[in-house]
Amino acid sequence: MKRLSGILLHISSLQGPYGVGDLGPGAYRFVDFLADSRQKMWQILPLNPTTPGTGNSPYSSYSAFAGNTLFIDPENLRDRGLIDPDDINNLPAFPEHRTDYDQAGEFKTGLLHKAFERSRHNLTNGSRFELFCRNHAFWLDDFALFISLKNYFNGAPWFKWPTQIKHRRPEAMEEFRKSLSDNIQREKFFQYLFFSQWQKLKTYANNRNIIIFGDLPIYVSRDSCDVWSNPQLFLLDQDKNPTYVAGAPPDYFSETGQLWGNPIYDWNQCRLENYQWWIKRIQQNLVMFDFLRFDHFRGFASYWSIPAGSRTAKEGKWETGPGDHFWSALTSEISPAHFVAEDLGYITPDVLELRDRYGLPGMKILQFAFGSDMPTNPYIPHNHVPNCVVYPGTHDNNTVRGWFDSELDAEALTRLKEYTGRDLHSQNIAREMIRMAMSSTACYCVLPMQDILGLDGRFRMNTPAVARGNWEWRLKNGEINIEIKDFLLYFTNLYGRDKHEADVADSTSRDQ
Repeated sequence: MKRLSGILLHISSLQGPYGVGDLGPGAYRFVDFLADSRQKMWQILPLNPTTPGTGNSPYSSYSAFAGNTLFIDPENLRDRGLIDPDDINNLPAFPEHRTDYDQAGEFKTGLLHKAFERSRHNLTNGSRFELFCRNHAFWLDDFALFISLKNYFNGAPWFKWPTQIKHRRPEAMEEFRKSLSDNIQREKFFQYLFFSQWQKLKTYANNRNIIIFGDLPIYVSRDSCDVWSNPQLFLLDQDKNPTYVAGAPPDYFSETGQLWGNPIYDWNQCRLENYQWWIKRIQQNLVMFDFLRFDHFRGFASYWSIPAGSRTAKEGKWETGPGDHFWSALTSEISPAHFVAEDLGYITPDVLELRDRYGLPGMKILQFAFGSDMPTNPYIPHNHVPNCVVYPGTHDNNTVRGWFDSELDAEALTRLKEYTGRDLHSQNIAREMIRMAMSSTACYCVLPMQDILGLDGRFRMNTPAVARGNWEWRLKNGEINIEIKDFLLYFTNLYGRDKHEADVADSTSRDQ
């Protein structure tokens, strides 16, 4: 296994003038930076659509298949003649260092509607758009209708739509397909633009030897096309309301647990259908990504099931997940070499056994390593195994500097200083944690961009259980400079994370 390193940075956090990072020049510059600093992995968060109603979280989407049209590059639309240059010349006063989802969304929606009106008469007769629609029909047809209906019913969730369309009665489906045909084609066109731009960027990255590392949330939102169009796969009553919802049990961090509210899968029905929805979903993701992290992997072994209507997660209980039967069916069609297991939180032996049975890399978070059990802690570097991904922290953690300044108690700080053998302070802690991650025996090392920049806790990506102000951090122009590149090159070379295939072949032949 080759030792690789890379960077965690979501698309929304890229530089750019349009209020949110996108698939335009800022993304290509970032790929160039990765290649120039000899990084081999670019990890991003889910690319599915986001909504203000769920705090713009990429883990709470109304589709497990669709792309986030907020990330479409306006300059590509201009260069293709789909919008006028003047459409992107006089821009709103977007904030530089954070995403304004509402303002950016309003601006880009206007551009996309103009692009559709200019293109609508060229979308037939063997066009690339028609080919895209045919290839993605298994999810795109329902999705485009779902969004068109959502707009028609003024944003109401599908479970509050009129009974006939809520229950997908054939006559109602046909009636709305006809009456909303123009809207449906428009939504398909927006997805075509997104996937066209994404595949171009991914090809560029792959050609520069960069692996794209994506993320797959285990659950989907109740108000999603997935639940509306596949209600049999979820535990719902006759009126399509959830009977059980997802969450996490009470623990040290929360006396009442976590009540997420996502519908629970009917795993028996999924099994009867040979997990085809899941397999298609993962195949779709592997068109987009080279590596795929399974968020909340423990839910495949056992999951916390909470009766719908419960006030807290305390009323839930553990249920057995699909386990080996699911993974056997999945890996009979898709190689597990593409997958990474998010094995954080309350982990029991059955979770580890399932992970190891299919050879999936787990995750090691350095911020979790310095408790009183440090010598035997699985996150401390001397206990790492090669088949894992090491991080200083993830998108759900504070930045390393923020963790050091406000979360590390005196005893843990003493252990950290003893372990590193260094005099640590706010200005050098991120560098030393990066050194520790890069030097780990873990084959894969991923560094959050905020830690590479040494940023404090004000710039963290997400604070779990906090509803507002998440997913907003963005790079500033000029923050990635030659010093940052040289810093990464130094550690990459020092700890052998720059092995090209030719180097590996040469060293193998010498060993023989």
